[in-house]
Amino acid sequence: MADVSEQRILDCLGRVIDPERNADVVSLGMISGLVVKGGNVGFAVEVDPAEGERKEPLRRACEAAVEALPGVTSVTAVLTAHRGATGGNGQAPRPTATPQERMPGGQAAPQNQRPLVPGIRSIVAIASGKGGVGKSTTAVNLALALAASGKRVGILDCDVYGPSVPRMLGIGGRPSSTDGKRIKPLENYGVRCMSMGLLVDEETPMIWRGPMVMSAIEQMLRDVDWGELDILVVDLPPGTGDAQLTLAQRVPLTGAVIVSTPQDIALLDARKGLNMFRKVDVPVFGIVENMSYYVCPECGHRAEIFAHGGARREAERLGTSFLGEVPLDIEIRETSDSGTPIVVSNPDSPQAAAYRAIAASVAEKIDAAVGDPAHAGPRIVIQ
Repeated sequence: MADVSEQRILDCLGRVIDPERNADVVSLGMISGLVVKGGNVGFAVEVDPAEGERKEPLRRACEAAVEALPGVTSVTAVLTAHRGATGGNGQAPRPTATPQERMPGGQAAPQNQRPLVPGIRSIVAIASGKGGVGKSTTAVNLALALAASGKRVGILDCDVYGPSVPRMLGIGGRPSSTDGKRIKPLENYGVRCMSMGLLVDEETPMIWRGPMVMSAIEQMLRDVDWGELDILVVDLPPGTGDAQLTLAQRVPLTGAVIVSTPQDIALLDARKGLNMFRKVDVPVFGIVENMSYYVCPECGHRAEIFAHGGARREAERLGTSFLGEVPLDIEIRETSDSGTPIVVSNPDSPQAAAYRAIAASVAEKIDAAVGDPAHAGPRIVIQ
């Protein structure tokens, strides 16, 4: 197979001409965020926000040019719009939207919401208000518990800046494409997986603006051949930023699960995440209390390191379900790091039982939501 290097990609793109400016896209400085892993290539084509959709043919031309190179197996080219110069504070510019395209709170709302993932019965977002609460570990073990119950399950790792799901699932290598258009997700333990971690090296930083992240997430949904799934588990990055809003606006989410630790500072951020989903009319299935307590493996003494019961009280206060608690346990950490999550490596353990109980509650809520005729995904309210 021919070697695919960044320079070869840039040389190829240097022959793609922007007809409106009569110059190639590389010399015009329109190509950014180029990443190459094996035969998989990703990059952004940056344009002025006033040009918008008019530049879509140029994006397709760039994508087609790179796809034609020997050794290239897949191309993800995203179109991003930004201002031509930085603001007075020197920060990177942000995308613009008209007042009619803004959601409550000033966020941009889509002009044309449409399902991006045909064949998937339900989509559940796993979210947290802050990092470090074990959200990805929870997402992976929940996905595996749902698969063990007989569901057809996939997991989408939307944490573009810190993708960890492939390592937790023990998945390596890179995705392939049979038709050159759609990527086949990789699979382990009966769960299909797609992540930026499968397209770039672990040590490669993703220095991407928010619009590039949003476009990448959309393409990982639209351009991946997920097949028929009962549940797609979506592991969101922490916080309430672009990735969360992209999913809420562009995908008919069945519901969301909030992961938090028991202490007050984590619950404060979890509350923000819950309220964000409610603002865009995505049902919140409930809250999971992770690292709920610690039991010494030597003496059996129980210590509530981060306090205990805070998530249950917060769920009651906010009028949502408390889905269960998971202990702070060294075996959960070790099995996740080794790519053998505890639900599959030690399914009879109390820790795995905790994840299965949470998964059973989530499955019940999915069935109730999907069976509800009123369930048609989030409703974006324009003000």
